[in-house]
Amino acid sequence: MLKFFALFMLLLPGTQVLALDVLKPVKTDSPQDTLKTFMTAMETYRAGIEDDDEEKQKAIDRAVKTLDLSHVTTLLKTETGRNAAIFLKEVIDRVIEIDYDYVPPGSKAPEIDGYWRLKNTEIVIRRITEGPRQGEFLFSSETVDEAKYFFDLVRDYPYVVSPGGAGYKDAFLESAIPSYLKGDFFGFPKWQAVGIFLAIFLGFVFKYITERLLKLAKKVATISSFEWDDRLLEAIEGPLSYCVASGVWFASLYLLRLEGIALEILSVVVQVIFSISVIWTFYRMAGVLSHYVAILSKKTDFLIDDQLVPLVSRALKTFILIFGILIALQNLGINVMSVIAGLGLGGLAFALAAKDTAANLFGSLMIFWDRPFKLGDWVKFGGVEGTVEEVGFRSTRVRTFYDSQITVPNATVANASIDNLGRRTYRRVKTVIGVTYDTGPETLEVFLEGIKEIIKANKFTRKDYFHVVFNNYGPSSLDILLYFFLQVPDWSQELVQKQNIFMEIKRLAEKLGVSFAFPSQSIYVESTPEQGSAEDPADTDAQALLASAKAFGPGGVQSKSEGLGLFVPPFAEGKKS
Repeated sequence: MLKFFALFMLLLPGTQVLALDVLKPVKTDSPQDTLKTFMTAMETYRAGIEDDDEEKQKAIDRAVKTLDLSHVTTLLKTETGRNAAIFLKEVIDRVIEIDYDYVPPGSKAPEIDGYWRLKNTEIVIRRITEGPRQGEFLFSSETVDEAKYFFDLVRDYPYVVSPGGAGYKDAFLESAIPSYLKGDFFGFPKWQAVGIFLAIFLGFVFKYITERLLKLAKKVATISSFEWDDRLLEAIEGPLSYCVASGVWFASLYLLRLEGIALEILSVVVQVIFSISVIWTFYRMAGVLSHYVAILSKKTDFLIDDQLVPLVSRALKTFILIFGILIALQNLGINVMSVIAGLGLGGLAFALAAKDTAANLFGSLMIFWDRPFKLGDWVKFGGVEGTVEEVGFRSTRVRTFYDSQITVPNATVANASIDNLGRRTYRRVKTVIGVTYDTGPETLEVFLEGIKEIIKANKFTRKDYFHVVFNNYGPSSLDILLYFFLQVPDWSQELVQKQNIFMEIKRLAEKLGVSFAFPSQSIYVESTPEQGSAEDPADTDAQALLASAKAFGPGGVQSKSEGLGLFVPPFAEGKKS
């Protein structure tokens, strides 16, 4: 039903013309077209002022489109354009009655060399030679800047046409100013100079009030059980007060009706302060957000969150800085897109210079995709060994066991063979225990059995696979191989549990009277000249010796080929009958 009603309204004659006027582009193909467009739009605007018709008053925006405002900052374009249009209409109707036959049309536009001036005035229409409106004829930027000055010169002149003007009336503030404040002071009207100082003072007053209110809010926030509100208020206290102050200063620019160079300079200063304050506010808010996201990530089981939080935090702060600066530049009237496009001229050189940066960025993405390690893991790669401390956009930081920090480009990390010791399910312990040669066989087997029981008693050892075995005659000791695995989360626990096991072995050795060997040499003297030579082994009963040796063979009375039975290997425990 609404669609049919809207269609019906568009078909009405008045409504259809209004819609076409709104969408119709302004004609600026020649000085004549530009002047006609401007005067027609401003006459409609004046009629709207007289009839209090808001739709007609919108025609001033079409008149503004005939002005060259390329030099005006974005935030001031609308207000500056409307003021200039009103002043120009007031001036033109006071000095000349327009005869469009004397204004160059499109066919004569090439003959005027891109420049036309209204007779007996400094009001100029000029062809635009660059930018998005290249080729159009617009009222020059100088004319826009001087519009108020022209009006001040002719404000007492009567209109030469009727009805004339643009419905301009002096603002109440200007009409209420006493005469002694209407003179000039360093190029400013005295009342404006006084107003500037008052506005600066008022801005700092509002800044102080904002700070006091935020301090009061912080006291109220301490009552709550939450910490985030205290941190947030602490973060925005400084920048937010400057935002309020710059808002006061910006409003005063319009209240004081500043124009020209003064308006441009002061508006740029205020916009810079405001932009820095806003960027500063959001930057500190991002810091508070990152802090609490980090707290939440530590409460989850996903350890990868601990790596992502610092990275996302830096990315968010970088985005705020870059995006904020671009918006600030755009508001200052700088065409950001053209600046970015201009960077393409050096694109090849930039790409060559940034190839390592791009490789590191893709390397960081691969690290987060493959997840070869997490924060806190003990890793070894490319001659680097230590615990992973931080993973950034460009590099990974590893804290070595010498407490130094090594920064490795992510491209190198992504291409390296990484030995992640932090992901071991079991941590191997391999050592050799040497006991003295005077340790008897029975004692040795009992010692082995005791070590096996120590391994089984520790709750952090792997019970299904370990070895305790007398496996070598060393130069100065009987060597026992101790080989087992610990199931612990980190290196610190590994050291503690290894110590516990070794301490138990020490206590067992003292209990059994087993002595640990150390590298040594014993010298045996067979005889001296006074004693004579020892008995020759050949003189002993060879048959008795042979019988003793065979007693250790198959079926021999001394044969204990499977040991004395005091020690059972760990892998054979389940088979013991």
